[in-house]
Amino acid sequence: MILIISSPDDAVTIDLVRLKMEARGVPVLWWDEDQYPAHSRLTAAIDGDGCRQILKHDGQTYDLAEVTAVWDRRPSPIQVNDLVTEEDYRAYAELVARRFRDGFWELLPARWMPAQPIRALRSDNKLVHLAKAAELGFTVPQTLFTNDPDELIPAWNRAGGQLISKALTYRDFFVYGEQHLIYTTKVQRRHLAGRHRIQHAPVILQPDVAKAAELRVTVVGDQIFAAEIDSQSSRLTAQDWRRYDDNTVEYRAVELPDEVAKRCLDFISALGLNFGAIDLIRSTEGDYVFLEVNVNGQWGWIEKLTGLPISDAITDWLTANEPVTKETAL
Repeated sequence: MILIISSPDDAVTIDLVRLKMEARGVPVLWWDEDQYPAHSRLTAAIDGDGCRQILKHDGQTYDLAEVTAVWDRRPSPIQVNDLVTEEDYRAYAELVARRFRDGFWELLPARWMPAQPIRALRSDNKLVHLAKAAELGFTVPQTLFTNDPDELIPAWNRAGGQLISKALTYRDFFVYGEQHLIYTTKVQRRHLAGRHRIQHAPVILQPDVAKAAELRVTVVGDQIFAAEIDSQSSRLTAQDWRRYDDNTVEYRAVELPDEVAKRCLDFISALGLNFGAIDLIRSTEGDYVFLEVNVNGQWGWIEKLTGLPISDAITDWLTANEPVTKETAL
């Protein structure tokens, strides 16, 4: 059995793989963490024979010993039952539920994509994985992670005024009721006067690498799928392709140089991951420059636009240890 942990809102991506697994006769359990502890029950029974792990949900009982692989895709935050209204006790219940969940998943003897949650969280830290990329020989920009306002002007000068600022993690937030999402931003001279703001939230500072194109490299196990993004063809996407201008920007499947492809595979393996979406720049000088890895990055849009068979690779990886049924054999 394959366990998928993800929000129902992720159905478009989930179904690209789930329907293929079910067509092969592989049983799939799709469950989201927001059902726990309010509506689902988790039990771990430990004795001299080991640990038995049970999930009860929607009146069904699942022995998780039958799970051969887990796709930890887009889980929602856990939810304590609304009946728990006292603030301090609710905070306690949330803390205990998270601690139990973390240990529960760590003990589950299954293959995980992208990795067991505790390892995936550690690897998703930009500071950690940029250092690992440099260690493995990737070309990386000279990078500062800092909340020290005194570092901004020296960094801007070192970059000859061609400096960009990036967020350490991505989430939207509201300021005076207006929604904000931080994209990669070029640091202009006028921004230097407001450098004191850096002290409140650390930023990433890098020289602005001249781009010929950008690449999204999706690694699934030992398979690699590279897509080139012609981000420089649109003013909207020139600094950050996630602003999206699909009517102007071309996406195409490409082959990476062997050395770069091997380094991508080695990098994902070194982080202990079985999946990763790596962002690279192909500079105007022909170098492949590492930017970051998204441990659970989106890939459905790449498959749609380029035809790269990423969903087939994910299906194959998740079902590799499943018993072969007669229908599958045919």
